[in-house]
Amino acid sequence: MADSPAVLIVEDEPDLANLYAAWLRDACTVKTAYNGSQALEAMDESRDIVLLDRRMPGLSGDQVLSTIRERELDTRVAMVTAVEPDFDIIQMGFDDYLVKPVSREDLLSTIDQLLLRSTYDEQIQQFFALASKKALLDSQKTEAELRASEKYARLEDRLNVMRAQIDETITELSNHDAYRRVCQDLSRTN
Repeated sequence: MADSPAVLIVEDEPDLANLYAAWLRDACTVKTAYNGSQALEAMDESRDIVLLDRRMPGLSGDQVLSTIRERELDTRVAMVTAVEPDFDIIQMGFDDYLVKPVSREDLLSTIDQLLLRSTYDEQIQQFFALASKKALLDSQKTEAELRASEKYARLEDRLNVMRAQIDETITELSNHDAYRRVCQDLSRTN
């Protein structure tokens, strides 16, 4: 399972944490933490996704989330909680929010979407890095120099491939109901 996503389940109810872990074991590399302190001990750059309960004794999920973001760890966090969302979520740094009870399909779908968003972020960063190089060369070289360069032609080809990959990722994201609703909401506010 070297290519499977590394998921940390943070849940103070051991039976529920173990159930989530059993549901995900076939698709993910799973680690469980039964409180906030254990979660922070288990957190490092190797964690792709954290499924985090908000209401836990001691260190709450909100505090764990804040610490993860302060550490600037490149991980996606989905709150999986019985706490109904309120306006306080606006300031929170999570990537998704699931209200319990959740199903195996809910967890797997959320993990897939969070991984897809991560891929999209990486694609966008790579695309803009290449586009920046192209723009610099466009401003500094003559049209004849650009046409004569094999490296420049490969750069243009890579940009075209990246555009296609980004379009494909956007299509996949758009097919997810929650993402579609967000996009619709954004278009209504403009």
